[in-house]
Amino acid sequence: MKKKNRKMVELAAQVERMEQDLGAIRQALRKPLEAEFARGELTPPQRAVMQVAVREHGISLKDLSRQVSLAHSTVSGIVDRLEKRGMVERRADSQDGRIARIYPSAEVEAFVREQIPALSRGPLQQALERAKAEERAEIGRALKRLRELLEDEQASQSQAAAESDR
Repeated sequence: MKKKNRKMVELAAQVERMEQDLGAIRQALRKPLEAEFARGELTPPQRAVMQVAVREHGISLKDLSRQVSLAHSTVSGIVDRLEKRGMVERRADSQDGRIARIYPSAEVEAFVREQIPALSRGPLQQALERAKAEERAEIGRALKRLRELLEDEQASQSQAAAESDR
């Protein structure tokens, strides 16, 4: 029984270390992107509106409000401020002129298409460039295996939940 307890304690400690490492990795990968967003002086709600406007080209203000879970008047004010900065534009709906559709500017589109991927992948690519080929392969195999294990666990949990609902 002591051996089993010790293994559980060791596993818990390993899980905690991995969780910390994964958190530090996520933070390191996000850092350049977060710095770029900070330079743009966007508030978190403004960023949320921008992300949806880029993803849902020509979204109505009503749908945009729903997707960012903010009041219509709040989102309208955010769009006003972003429009003044040239980041989005309102255009009348071609079918119903009473509805305004929100579009990101060409500059924002280019930033999202070109800069965000480069900023997101940059730290990982730079780190892997410093690793030896066998280290890169080992990291790739370990991450793939961890993903498989997590996906297997999620599938098992989903199956168990479905069976308990019957």
